[in-house]
Amino acid sequence: MSGDDTEETQCVIAGGGPAGAMLGWLLARAGVRVVVLEKHGDFRRDFRGDTVHSSTMQIMDDLGVGEEFLAIPHQRESSVLAVTDDGEMSLADFSSLRIKYPFIAYMPQWDLLDFVASQARRYPGFRMELNARATGLIEENGRIAGVRYVKDGRERELRASLTVAADGRHSVLRRDADLPVRAFGTPMDLLWFRLTRKDSDPARTFARLSRGSMVAMIHRGDYWQAAYVIPKGTAREWSDAAGLGQFRQRLEELIPWLDGRTGEIVSWDDVHELDVRLDRAERWHRDGFLAIGDAAHAMSVVGGVGINLAVQDAVAAARILAPALLRGRVSERLLAKVQKRRSLPTTLTQRLQRTIQDRFLTSLLAGETAGRPPAFLRALFSFGPLQRAKARIVAVGFRPERATGLIVAGGARGTGGAGGAGGEGDGG
Repeated sequence: MSGDDTEETQCVIAGGGPAGAMLGWLLARAGVRVVVLEKHGDFRRDFRGDTVHSSTMQIMDDLGVGEEFLAIPHQRESSVLAVTDDGEMSLADFSSLRIKYPFIAYMPQWDLLDFVASQARRYPGFRMELNARATGLIEENGRIAGVRYVKDGRERELRASLTVAADGRHSVLRRDADLPVRAFGTPMDLLWFRLTRKDSDPARTFARLSRGSMVAMIHRGDYWQAAYVIPKGTAREWSDAAGLGQFRQRLEELIPWLDGRTGEIVSWDDVHELDVRLDRAERWHRDGFLAIGDAAHAMSVVGGVGINLAVQDAVAAARILAPALLRGRVSERLLAKVQKRRSLPTTLTQRLQRTIQDRFLTSLLAGETAGRPPAFLRALFSFGPLQRAKARIVAVGFRPERATGLIVAGGARGTGGAGGAGGEGDGG
């Protein structure tokens, strides 16, 4: 490979989703030279998470950009609403929490990532390479020394003191690093689509639950971003013309006020399948290499926590690793410290997701329940202290990270343009 196709930096990150973009920003802010490789040319993909929780808003506030971040168009919800065949039910109420941001925000992920990228570009050490697809790791004497990637049809090398895999649940780099993964399985996949929203429609995001069916309706101003939950691995059963008609009919039955709008789903090209996964790497690191976000732990869609755990991984990694990167060498002991810091909240969150999947969603999708949660979950919904604890877990999470006390170097440039850069990581 020619010298023109080989570069060096202090840190290279594969994947410009929430984990990768956030870590790139925080490391550049600390004065680290960092390159983020993003395989897409922009962020504009509908079928990804939108839920920004209180913990992420607090991190933005810690970084001094909270007001600017919340100036991005979004929908605020102080509770999570479910509509069952028996009526409405609040699944989590954040209004009583004593935190600065007692709500969750539904914000298109492309807007969040554009914002993070615009902040990162203020620092001279930050670079994001678009349409740059990571293909494998560079290994020398048992240590990861960088990454190979393809851009403009040419294979290139980027050598670095630290290589970070933030390339999502199908991580190429995690596989190349041969990190063992424990898969827990999920009972469902999602079919993502959008429908026009009318002023007479409900003014908030909600989930519609019924026997054998669940659909989430995310309020995005003039349209609904919707996710229909299907049993795992059954997408092909819907994929012919007859299945499309049945799909539209079932949506109209669940949400009668759509009043024919499902006709906007002209073909299956208007619907995107999301393969829902729940897994966790047993080890997140090797010498010179770290996996974070979905590359380290794919989260179920339950609770919409993926973005927020990815952001917190990035904050923890920046705090622990930036000083060593500035000195020129990151020990594996420090990489293990990142995993140790983030393992407990990841494990507890996944355990809670598995409980909800196994004790509620599986029976709902099988048609064994009409949509009301089982008694143990209803108790959580109604008993005051448990209700507040549950709301806090959803909004803030287990062991939330704060972005205070991070290293800050001088030399930020203006505000920069938001630009557009995509990401594989979904956090969702």
